[in-house]
Amino acid sequence: MAVTAAMVKELRERTGAGMMECKKALVETGGDLEAAVEELRKSGLAQADKKASRVAAEGKIALAMADNGQQAVMVEVNCETDFVAKDASFNAFADAVASNALNDQPADVDALMTTDIDGVSVEQARQALVSKIGENIKVRRFVSESTDGTLGAYVHGGKIGVLISLSGGDKELARDLAMHVAALNPEYISVDDVPADVLDHEKEILIAQAEGEGKPAEIVEKMVTGRLRKHLAGITLLGQPFVKDGDITVAKLLEQNSASVTGFDRLAVGEGIEKKEENFAEEVMQQVTGG
Repeated sequence: MAVTAAMVKELRERTGAGMMECKKALVETGGDLEAAVEELRKSGLAQADKKASRVAAEGKIALAMADNGQQAVMVEVNCETDFVAKDASFNAFADAVASNALNDQPADVDALMTTDIDGVSVEQARQALVSKIGENIKVRRFVSESTDGTLGAYVHGGKIGVLISLSGGDKELARDLAMHVAALNPEYISVDDVPADVLDHEKEILIAQAEGEGKPAEIVEKMVTGRLRKHLAGITLLGQPFVKDGDITVAKLLEQNSASVTGFDRLAVGEGIEKKEENFAEEVMQQVTGG
């Protein structure tokens, strides 16, 4: 497969590696983007895959919480522009959908779309809003948390939302931890929750990095152990430094408050959705040349 400038650009955006290194990796992997990312990571030229950060869809994370404070739902509703995301009608629709998700407890988005808003289905209300606003609008997903313990919820600017349930602790602690998850985006609660294949994959990469530095085998093992421990601390909630006090970990904070985390959900608007990049110069040239 021929390596194009667009492929090199995408690999550079995902890895932060230099243009020449990206091109070389693509050539060596026959244009396989995922394999090229792996090669750059193993060689130490890329520390992480930035694919997850390449999001562009607009919209809102809407929150609805039960009166007893022990059940809550977050819904992601998407639109095309940030301008519409701030529109009162769009926000009212998103909030109504979240309320339906909480009150009707639908099994999935399809079921949610059949629930009622002011005498019409959510789907009919969505279509009416599309006609009124002139942008495509989509109810993408929702998550819910319920607990016999303490439930925390936090939505940052309508763009990032977190639900977290605790055993023990209080509302203030739960909200602080929800804010922490919103800010630092842990992937798992603890090391025990990290799947074996994820551990093996990361260890493989770290071994390749250490061997590439020309270290002896016994040193490589110690380096990999230390780096793996640091990596796991970064992706697990309990291992991360608490966002409001970097001198203690979340695990220590929970211990001090006789609490534990039983689950959390985090939604970010547009996460995993890529918006087409418009190249106006290229578009005009195509029109001029008739291409």
